[in-house]
Formats: sequence, structure tokens, C-alpha cells
Amino acid sequence: MHFSLSDCILDLVQNSIEADAKEVQLLLEESDDSLIVRIEDNGCGMTEVELKKATDPFYTDGKKHVHRKVGLGLPFLIQTVSMTDGSFKIRSEKDKGTRVDIEFNLKSIDTPPVGDLISLIYQVMSFSGSFNLIVNRSYTKDQKSDSYTVNRNELQEILGDLNSVSSLSLLKDFITSQEEELITSWSSTS
Repeated sequence: MHFSLSDCILDLVQNSIEADAKEVQLLLEESDDSLIVRIEDNGCGMTEVELKKATDPFYTDGKKHVHRKVGLGLPFLIQTVSMTDGSFKIRSEKDKGTRVDIEFNLKSIDTPPVGDLISLIYQVMSFSGSFNLIVNRSYTKDQKSDSYTVNRNELQEILGDLNSVSSLSLLKDFITSQEEELITSWSSTS
């Protein structure tokens, strides 16, 4: 089981990248009541049979984690969402990609904490591989909304390789500054 919602989201984005996606979009829409997450990729996708198996905790294809006999990521996520009055939907098409839509009910006492979204965005941006990742992050409070977008390809053009210490430091500073601006705009609505 995951400690935070950020951990669940991290796993899903990693799944997209490991499915050979060249383009991944991550939507994070937060309000006082909910966290809406959409992860959409153009990876290898799944057939209906594979999709059904992916939601079965007693199934794993043995490719991603060779020594595991079960695949618990999606089943735990689905269980968490259903136990906390949220919603979950997954659509996939073989050789075209997958889309996962989740709404976490933040008012439920059983919903895990959101976790560290700055670290989540930092980690998914610094995964190795040749893919683009676009993160759209927003927060709505009292009918006022603010947002920012982070594009991995644009960051790589500016920072270069996202594996050097200096690039990673600048990446973390940039994401932190975006999140701080969002928080400042939230507090100004109070």
C-alpha cells in the first residue's frame, strides 16, 4: 500500500514511461475537496484482456518485475479510491496508449495524504529515457483557480541533461518556485 497519493501517481507515471510512451501528460487539479489526476500516454497500451488482468492483484506479466508473482499497484489504487468515495477509470488501446482518470476524495478520513507534490513532479521529470512529460498543476479555492505547466522537453532545452547535479538542483528550485507562487495566490484569496 502507498503512504501517499503522490506515491500512487508516481507509480502510474512510471508505468507510462515503461510502456514506451514518448508523450505523457499528467494533470493534477487540487481543491479543498478533491484531487483530480489524469495520466495519459501514447505508450504500448493494452488489449481489453490485458487491461482486465492489470486490475487483478493476482496477475503480473513478469516483465516489469521479474521476481514478483502478483501485481498490486492498480488493485490497491482502485481499492483506495472505492473505499474513500472517489472515482477511477482506465481506458487503453493496444499500440495507441492508456488514459487513467482518478478523483480522490480529500474529505474522506480514509484517503491517504496528498504527499509532496514538488518531489513528485521533480521525480517524474528526472526519470531517464527519451520521452516528453507535460505536467499541468492547478488549485482551486473559493472559485478562484491558479495553475502552472511544466514541460520536460522545454526544461531539457534550458537545463540540458536532467542527470547532472546542477541541472537537478535548478529543476527542483524551478518546481519549488512554481508551487510557491501557486501557494501565494491561494493565500491571497483568504
